[in-house]
Amino acid sequence: MALGDSASIAAESGEALADIGAGFIPALRAFFSRRAPANDVEDLVQEVLLRIQKRQPVHVVRNAEGYLFEVAANVLIDRSRRDRSRRRGDHCEFTEFHHPIDEMSPERVLLGREEMARALAALQELPERTRRVFVLVRFEEMSYKLVARRLGVSVSAVEKHVMKALRHLSARLREQDEVDHAAGHRDTRRPR
Repeated sequence: MALGDSASIAAESGEALADIGAGFIPALRAFFSRRAPANDVEDLVQEVLLRIQKRQPVHVVRNAEGYLFEVAANVLIDRSRRDRSRRRGDHCEFTEFHHPIDEMSPERVLLGREEMARALAALQELPERTRRVFVLVRFEEMSYKLVARRLGVSVSAVEKHVMKALRHLSARLREQDEVDHAAGHRDTRRPR
């Protein structure tokens, strides 16, 4: 009996179907390669064979090839549902390019300390009340409402002080970045 003669193939158990299914592996690969990403094809073929192995059909399967490709279509449908529910398309590979290794080199520690010193210096430039509000909200993690009650001001005033502090700090750090960037370009120029 030839495997291609699907009308005459009858299988009475999951094991017999799995044996027959193994003969259709090239056809299953071709089926999946037209419908799924190349790196999923082997997994999908294995899933079909596994499902056939696990199932014990109640009736004799007269068209093993048809049954096999019906299972293959259901595997694709199930995979698609799983991918949609898990939002597989939104995921990216965990590679060093997307997630660089975080090394604490002496240079990085020094740069961090310098940046912190600049931020603290910019914070010292703020008026006393603005600095106090900002420290309570951002460093002490107090709510705007609690800070307002503690300092005897409105919540709106707290919001304004925080925004003023953020604008000032942002401007100072941006200025320093521009100075650092300009200094970097001067160092990389070739002498004439």
